[in-house]
Amino acid sequence: MKIAIGSDHAGFQLKETLRTYLHNKGFDVKDFGTFSEERADYPDFAHPVASAVEHNEVDMGVLVCGSGNGVNMSANRHHGVRSALCWTEEIAKLARQHNDANIIALPARFISIEEAEKCVDAFFSTSFEGGRHTDRVKKIEG
Repeated sequence: MKIAIGSDHAGFQLKETLRTYLHNKGFDVKDFGTFSEERADYPDFAHPVASAVEHNEVDMGVLVCGSGNGVNMSANRHHGVRSALCWTEEIAKLARQHNDANIIALPARFISIEEAEKCVDAFFSTSFEGGRHTDRVKKIEG
């Protein structure tokens, strides 16, 4: 599976940890930056990740910023992108099962590395259930 990943300065350390973690699990990870802890604006990294998902250049994405909200809101501006703000393993699993989320947004300032790893594991190993959720997901696009 090919994964896009990106963050702002607040999410940089967690992004780097997750990039390595996912690579070591066999994922093909494309890093859209940022590449340091120097101040950076989250939309500059969220939009390229979301665009890669939107245009099927990657299968899914991971975004990280301080609260997770900024990257999540930016990503959800893209057609066909369903970014989910997750801070527990169960929420990550439900985002995939019920919402067919294709980007996971993580709050670096409010999540441990261990919980973030559990979230991405759950996110990437869980399938969309379909069924009663299919029509709901279709309605997301409006």
